[in-house]
Amino acid sequence: MKFIHYLEKVINVSVYSMASMILFGSIFIIMLIWALKADKKMIEEIKNIPLEQ
Repeated sequence: MKFIHYLEKVINVSVYSMASMILFGSIFIIMLIWALKADKKMIEEIKNIPLEQ
């Protein structure tokens, strides 16, 4: 039996998919706003962390 058949048996499975989509969308929007408003100097420092030894 495939995994999708197990999901079909769960009551309100569409509620879980909508909740996870809303959660993902919210976190994505929050991080996008943070990235656009962040100080450019801080972004440069974070970007260069892997290159420092």
